[in-house]
Amino acid sequence: MEKVDISVVIPAYNEEKRIVPTLEKVCKYFSSSSLVFEIIVVDDGSSDGTVAAVNKKSEKHSEVKVLRHAKNRGKGAAVKTGVLKASGDLILFTDADLSTPIEEFEKLCKEIDKGFDIAIASRAVKGAVIAVPQPLYRRLIGRIFPFLVRLIVFEKFRDTQCGFKLFKREAGLFLFSRLVTEGFAFDVEIIYRAVKKGLKVNEVPVRWVNSSVSTVNIFRDPFRMFAALFTIRAHVR
Repeated sequence: MEKVDISVVIPAYNEEKRIVPTLEKVCKYFSSSSLVFEIIVVDDGSSDGTVAAVNKKSEKHSEVKVLRHAKNRGKGAAVKTGVLKASGDLILFTDADLSTPIEEFEKLCKEIDKGFDIAIASRAVKGAVIAVPQPLYRRLIGRIFPFLVRLIVFEKFRDTQCGFKLFKREAGLFLFSRLVTEGFAFDVEIIYRAVKKGLKVNEVPVRWVNSSVSTVNIFRDPFRMFAALFTIRAHVR
């Protein structure tokens, strides 16, 4: 088998309409590079045609693979499944909406080349560009959660939730094999475990474009994420 340089993991839940354009952009970007790549879409129990759309795309692009959860388990569980099946020396996970454009991979990759084990995209550090902002109510929620993360878990990082993170293979496998948070707060657990392990993590400013479609339930998920912070703080050693 040919050695894979980069595995791209995309968690997907009812992404029938967005997943094909995303796959086309990611395939085009990496096809124009010298990197050998694979794309792993993890369908998290979708009720629409997400799997069929990915399978159709994989007929033309052998780099595209799909894994499926029988029922919806959460974003963290989907990313974990993809990372643990990845073959690449580097493992990138990105949201299905590509709110962080795939071209921002270059910025994260430079940090890995400098010796960091993990590079996380950030909308909250100097140099970040918010090309299209979120609605006001989501911006307010987006400010409260980072404050709670700094208050309950750790203070170092400004934006744990941007869905674009790059791992050296060993770091990714170590962290995700131990992941217990299956919902949206999984990013916090991953970064906290990395810090506890002594891995080198850098927060990288990126360009970010809000997508008007979101699978986050603004009434339910923030409370679940808040509760998850206490679990992470108590059980990660």
